[in-house]
Amino acid sequence: MDQDLQKNATEQPSEGSEPQKEENPSSAIIDKIQQLGQTNVPQLSSDSKIHCLTIVGQIEGHLALPPQNKTTKYEHLIPQLVAIEQNPNIEGVLIILNTVGGDVEAGLAIAEMLASLSKPTVSIVLGGGHSIGVPIAVSCSYSFIAETATMTVHPVRLTGLVIGVPQTFEYLDKMQERVVSFVTKHSNITEETFKDLMFAKGNLTRDIGTNVIGVDAVKYGLIDEVGGIGQAMKKLNELIDLRKNEKEGLIQ
Repeated sequence: MDQDLQKNATEQPSEGSEPQKEENPSSAIIDKIQQLGQTNVPQLSSDSKIHCLTIVGQIEGHLALPPQNKTTKYEHLIPQLVAIEQNPNIEGVLIILNTVGGDVEAGLAIAEMLASLSKPTVSIVLGGGHSIGVPIAVSCSYSFIAETATMTVHPVRLTGLVIGVPQTFEYLDKMQERVVSFVTKHSNITEETFKDLMFAKGNLTRDIGTNVIGVDAVKYGLIDEVGGIGQAMKKLNELIDLRKNEKEGLIQ
């Protein structure tokens, strides 16, 4: 009994002392994974000069998609890209794509931000980089595609209630021209070839467009090279070294 009392006395905190709070260092990481789909944010990337950005599932725009959909939210990506540009510890960005597409304007916003980064960027399409994922893939300094990955090129579509008037068609046509202009500007594909792929009949069942596989994407000039993560990292390091040399040359 004396032993039990002694044990209880040692377990109870002394007077005036605050009870110790349980620290859970993994909770912050779990929150980041849930919110951003990755373990670190740009501000904490001091251990590596390369930041990896993943774009998966459906690109979510101004409307929230159902909770069962796997999405990439543009309001998460855009602040990250701003932080990447400002962080001197990050010297290059690797973008990994496996997306079915999504909101056109949100996708173009992400693509424009990637294209305007001052730091080297390399994209790699794994699985699929469909629809508005195409401009994002080509927006980087250099692009790769896995041999088995595909990219679906098709006309811009609207979902929901659409008023069948000439103004609606004109709006869609102008939006489509923005996509065509961006892709042709940031890749080696010609406007004529891209539109041929976009409006091809018979390639997609009961639909218009073309499903372009790995080697064909390079052949058309849409993507720079067929390759995987190893080649992408090697190329990104080369671009980082090239940028450093250019900076040193300007300083001298």
